[in-house]
Amino acid sequence: MCGIAGIVRADPAAPVAEDALRRMAGALRHRGPDGWGYARGGGLGLVSTRLAIFDVPGGWQPMRGVGGTGQTLLVYNGEVYNHPELRCELGGTFATTSDTEVVHRLLEREGLHALERLNGQFALAWWEPAARRLTLVRDRFGVRPLHWAALPDGGIAFASEASALFASGEVVAAPDLAGIDEVFTTWGPRAPRSAFAGVAQLPPGGLLVWERGEIVARRTWWEPEYDAQALAARAAGVPPGAIASPAPAAAADELPELLADAVRLRLRADVPVGTYLSGGLDSSLIAALAQQASDHELRTFSVAFHDARYDERAYQQQVAQALGTRHHVVEVGAREIADGFREAVAHAEAPLIRTAPVPLMLLARATREHGITVVATGEGADELYWGYDLFKETALRELHRREPARAEALLDVLYPYLGAPAERRGPAWRRFFFEAGPPSDPLFSHQPRIRATGVVRAFYRREVADALSSNGGDPLARLRASLPEGFARWSALERAAYLELTTLLAPNLLAAQGDRVAMAHGVEGRFPFLDHRVFAHSVRLPPERKLAPDLTEKAELRALAARLLPHEVAARPKQPYRAPEVAPFFGPGAPAWVQERLEARALDGVGIFDPARVEGLLRRCHAGKASGLREGMALVGILSTQVWHERFCGAGAASGWPPERDEPRVLLDADGGTSDQ
Repeated sequence: MCGIAGIVRADPAAPVAEDALRRMAGALRHRGPDGWGYARGGGLGLVSTRLAIFDVPGGWQPMRGVGGTGQTLLVYNGEVYNHPELRCELGGTFATTSDTEVVHRLLEREGLHALERLNGQFALAWWEPAARRLTLVRDRFGVRPLHWAALPDGGIAFASEASALFASGEVVAAPDLAGIDEVFTTWGPRAPRSAFAGVAQLPPGGLLVWERGEIVARRTWWEPEYDAQALAARAAGVPPGAIASPAPAAAADELPELLADAVRLRLRADVPVGTYLSGGLDSSLIAALAQQASDHELRTFSVAFHDARYDERAYQQQVAQALGTRHHVVEVGAREIADGFREAVAHAEAPLIRTAPVPLMLLARATREHGITVVATGEGADELYWGYDLFKETALRELHRREPARAEALLDVLYPYLGAPAERRGPAWRRFFFEAGPPSDPLFSHQPRIRATGVVRAFYRREVADALSSNGGDPLARLRASLPEGFARWSALERAAYLELTTLLAPNLLAAQGDRVAMAHGVEGRFPFLDHRVFAHSVRLPPERKLAPDLTEKAELRALAARLLPHEVAARPKQPYRAPEVAPFFGPGAPAWVQERLEARALDGVGIFDPARVEGLLRRCHAGKASGLREGMALVGILSTQVWHERFCGAGAASGWPPERDEPRVLLDADGGTSDQ
């Protein structure tokens, strides 16, 4: 696991400054604390900072291809878990036992067709000097980030994190209002947008090819498919348009072996692997399967909250005791969230809609302090096996068209984890829920969430709202226009699953709550449910084996959990992961910087939110009356935007990019020579 970055000039005689590469490495050092390397020459500079997982003494990057001088170069962030099997297929002699070398050999032998053979999570940059071609690639589900920016001279800069682009001195940090608006619509900027003007994200399953000063290709090499027959045809190698045999339904006994294998592959490492344990079904299943497959004492790590409304420690401890793991708990309260909030925003590189990333960042720090740098977690299960309330909501809203009384009765008991009954019952709530959008809308399933999140947009300054409107800035229109060709043929629940995968999982859960806060402390998260074989299995499952007729979520996973976990855990309803949102920033002990960032002068300085409108929200927060979910999102959204702008776009922000002080472990002359330090 690493951080990667680079600059390529359109003119091969134009140099890339060594100081720029050192600053880029410094900005990514948290992603790769074990050392770094770079390649430079011929209008090219590549950087890698390394978190050593495979072949700890070797496997350093940038890596040169077979043949030495003039051959291709690779910088690579991630893991390919089936690299031992691929190594055997490739044959020959290898210089390292790292997966990086296997990926590089495959690319040299098969080109981009090799990507289909990789089971893993990765972002890479592959340089072919003869063609002066740079290819950027991101994994199927977007687990690992990759940003890029076009340079004025026709060149291109790329990096795992936007911070490294700014550290280069060649890209300036400035807000992209449309990207920020997407945060306050679907919880994260959707690739290719980011929160920064002129900085793009490579989409999940995407690739970009730059050649001699021009971008010659931008496309997806993989995308989620919910047509089970088409998915089966692709897996069997049937050409598009050809007649394929009907896809068989997933067998009842298929998941246990498949998921166990996905976990087994993700335990591969030359360092110990632990698991996160939330106390819910998904992470508990992963921990149980990891314990079965592990040849050492399994370490598990959990977040516990001082506030009982968010706390799940009883279930966490029950699972840890049942499995016999060595368990560690990080206790988090309002003070810890306030103290860590600015750091989490800085690593997320975008405004946040919730405080949930902060406890996960603190968990990663504690995990690292206990000597664990790799953890397996349960992300992806809810999207694949329809675990979120959103899927139940979609089913109820469809039911409401036929049996409104029954749908409304079921709605009243849908959210047992919410507090006062007034938050989930009553005519106004029912109208909000059932009248959130017509069934003909492609975004039908997500309209209640979109409307709830949109409360933040009500605080925009008038000129910001006008600018977004006049520039075609409707994020929902962009989303509708980007939907795949076959989207309308899928069922309502399949459409909901696709939207969850592409608007929530990659831009938010795998970013702000996943890669960014884990890698902030050099911890690599691994996600067995996001094995592409597990995804294909979930698509082939009959709907009732995901969301049962009685609205029991993840029915297939529960059947497996009943064999591996305590009954209380296997049968418990899903409790969404949440963290306190208003309490950390108001009341006794609240940090002074909160008031400073939310005062009228600071709001005017950033220029996104209307101070008069924000003042009304702040009065409710100070009075302890801002207890609703939407007010919490509004506060976090406004505060995080102010913090984000100060960190990246405010006065003095550009001076915060440190050079890499240590000498590189590997230094390559991109024109031929090598100097290993």
